[in-house]
Amino acid sequence: MLARLLIVFAVHFLVACSAPTPEPDVDFRLTATIKDIMDSVVDPSADEIWGSVAFTVEATGVQDKFPRTDEEWTAVRRSAIRLLEGTNLLLMPGRHVAKPHEKSENPGIELEPEQIETLINNDRQTFQSLAHALHDSALVALKAIDAKDKDALLDSGDGIDQACENCHLKYWYPNEAKTQGEQRQVPAPPRPGTSNKED
Repeated sequence: MLARLLIVFAVHFLVACSAPTPEPDVDFRLTATIKDIMDSVVDPSADEIWGSVAFTVEATGVQDKFPRTDEEWTAVRRSAIRLLEGTNLLLMPGRHVAKPHEKSENPGIELEPEQIETLINNDRQTFQSLAHALHDSALVALKAIDAKDKDALLDSGDGIDQACENCHLKYWYPNEAKTQGEQRQVPAPPRPGTSNKED
């Protein structure tokens, strides 16, 4: 009888240990809008990654810009971390695109915030996939940074740029995507690459 009781106890113990722990009920306090997150976290972080590496052809020769010191690599790594986690901030349920009084900064080209929010809410799965694509492209940059591989870091900028553009074409200026493919009428973000400068 004692042996049976021990077996029963052991079975119950194993079942209890293997049962999944319930997720905590987290009460997020959403203060910033998607526009705020873009302006304060995503855009400046991407700009810092893009601006950390570049080849510029000048009259004096080719200027090769990339992080050289540990401090410079640490600075660009912080930007990559902010960009990675910024994608999670964008996906938090209940976050609005903009404040009620805010309007499009490029009317006629970009949709109004309430239109963008409707598109996102009607297709959260696609919005999540696009945000995850930005996360994955930023992760490529982070790996390049951790390896201190300036060439890989330069290449990663294209993936970040494309991930941003895919989301903007879907939600911010879908009419541009329909009529002009991937061409757009608003200024593109700064990108590293080769440029010719004249003195």
